[in-house]
Amino acid sequence: MKKMAVIGAGTMGNGIAHVFAQHGWHVTLIDLQAAPLEKALATIKKNLERMQSKGALTAAQVEETLQHISINTSLTESVQQASLVVEAATENKEIKLALFTSLDAAAPADCILATNTSSIPIQTIAAATRRPEKVIGMHFMNPVPVMKLVEIITTAQTDRSVTDTIVSYSKDLQKVPCVVNDFPGFIANRILMPMINEAICSLQEGVAGVTEIDTIMKLGMAHPMGPLQLADLIGLDVCLSIMQVLHEGFKTDKYAPAHLLEQLIKENKLGVKTGEGFYQYTPGSKELLVSHRFRS
Repeated sequence: MKKMAVIGAGTMGNGIAHVFAQHGWHVTLIDLQAAPLEKALATIKKNLERMQSKGALTAAQVEETLQHISINTSLTESVQQASLVVEAATENKEIKLALFTSLDAAAPADCILATNTSSIPIQTIAAATRRPEKVIGMHFMNPVPVMKLVEIITTAQTDRSVTDTIVSYSKDLQKVPCVVNDFPGFIANRILMPMINEAICSLQEGVAGVTEIDTIMKLGMAHPMGPLQLADLIGLDVCLSIMQVLHEGFKTDKYAPAHLLEQLIKENKLGVKTGEGFYQYTPGSKELLVSHRFRS
């Protein structure tokens, strides 16, 4: 059985672990504390059982997938036999650089080190290792078990065989791989985040309200979700982090984050994860209620 490790037990990390385990990999899910790891296992189990209820998996497949996942708080111990590591820690450059330095020291020499970063240049992360030819971006979309795309990001130093291997692994996961070059934001977020940022600017300037902006983009552009609701789902702090990477990388005000986005983060209104962003969220409810801050 192929062995891999996933660093980070949050939304993306548990989704990545779920998908690899479901397709026959032995996965070690790593985080600093036991509590988020236990929570991640419970989430994976719940999602697998939902798939079973829809007829997509059998009870035996659910149990087999869960048996393929182990948890550990020790990075060094967890990656010693891995042929692939996917880092899905918080979107913070310093944290990722420190992780990749540690991974480089602990993982086998032939292990591929992949990052799920949504915007930080892969070359910057690769420079923290002594194996830049084996470092690659493997950007999954949320929710990972459902979304088909894997954006694969290569640098000038990435070995072609590494790229080919990650493309093959992605297809084995029944995903659709798209290979792009290493620029700030890559393709997905270089296009998506300025759109979200412009929606926030439009709200900030009073061009239209939250509901109107999202409705126009859903019904007029056939988007399944409006940009403000999507920002809440992604996390407003993550949106800001990506915009800052774009702004710093391209050095143009075209990518300057909206002031309203920065203000909401100062107020700890980060979207779904804090219960309020552009909308308010009640556990167990699917009803969207515009935040009191934006009600006329």
